[in-house]
Amino acid sequence: MRLLLKDFASDQSGATAIEYGLIVALIALVVIAAMTNLSNVIWNKLNNVATAIK
Repeated sequence: MRLLLKDFASDQSGATAIEYGLIVALIALVVIAAMTNLSNVIWNKLNNVATAIK
């Protein structure tokens, strides 16, 4: 039992999974922010084209 608890305490695989999860979440936030900014730019360009056509 003592060996099992020692192995459990020294196991780093869960910490690695959490770190990878945090990295993926950060990348997702950056991509969402970039896409939001890009969509605003495209929206403004299309509105300018629509206004020029009228």
